Amino acid sequence: MQAVRLHEHGGPDVLQVDDVDRPDPGADELLVEVGAAGVNPVDTYFRDGSYEPVAVPFSPGVDFAGTVADVGDDVEAFSAGDRVFGTGIGNGSLQGSYAEYATVPTDRVVHLPDGVDVTEAGAAGVVAVTAWRALIDHANLDPAEYCLVHGGSGGVGHAAVQIGAAVSARVLTTASPDYHDALEEYGAATVLDYDRDDLADAVLEASDGGVDVVLDHRLDDYLQFDADVAATGARVVGIGENSPDPGFTNDGAARSKDVSYQFMSMFNTPDLRVPLRGVAHLMETGALSIEVAETYDLAEAGEAQRTVIEDSVFGKLVVEP
Repeated sequence: MQAVRLHEHGGPDVLQVDDVDRPDPGADELLVEVGAAGVNPVDTYFRDGSYEPVAVPFSPGVDFAGTVADVGDDVEAFSAGDRVFGTGIGNGSLQGSYAEYATVPTDRVVHLPDGVDVTEAGAAGVVAVTAWRALIDHANLDPAEYCLVHGGSGGVGHAAVQIGAAVSARVLTTASPDYHDALEEYGAATVLDYDRDDLADAVLEASDGGVDVVLDHRLDDYLQFDADVAATGARVVGIGENSPDPGFTNDGAARSKDVSYQFMSMFNTPDLRVPLRGVAHLMETGALSIEVAETYDLAEAGEAQRTVIEDSVFGKLVVEP
């Protein structure tokens, strides 16, 4: 079979397509014929060594969707021919999904409902599970609450807008004007240009004086902003930053309103199958759709990883082996 692998850490050009033996599934694993593999920034961190360097040769790719080709001896819940999707491989300890076949432990994969597109499902894992964990598990988002999603056009952002709308929250989001109409179609009640000078005032006006939940992917830019636009008792969930040293300029804005902060990583999810089943249900019912901006073949994986870091796209990029 063919697989994208790196033999040393570095830029996108270290990725190459190798001919390798098709792996055999372990006792509690599936062998999945990969139909689609989402491209995420985290994939690039394993490639360039930003995270703890992985043992090479290594195939990146955390997300996957496809068809079960074989099952391990202890597997009972899946059979060859089942459509599946999931996330959590390609993380250093497991080879990833930029390959024609990948072995997947059964604790990070669920059945893919009939009618759900394989390419969308392959792009869903990291972004939809992160959004679900942030809004449902950590923030306990309730109907009619005001929820601010920074960067609604991004992978996590556009999934979060839809998940918020699915629980009948009143979703506010920020994005470039080019994406406002699409985000309104996805269920955002208010879409604001993140470059406007009066953004905080606009958020406060649209939320009747303050938001109840914030999903923040750039804490170094918005940590203070989140406190300033928060309602009393608001919950802020942080999923990332560009600089590792975010800080307040005035923490009194948070203390005076009893604002709670939760910082999270999808990889700490106790059981990935729980949010994956929720995501599968939303996709099956049409409440969640993953926007696929562009697809790439295996030989173009390096370009896909360059794009996911350097360019602004609406939705997700996908490698299709």
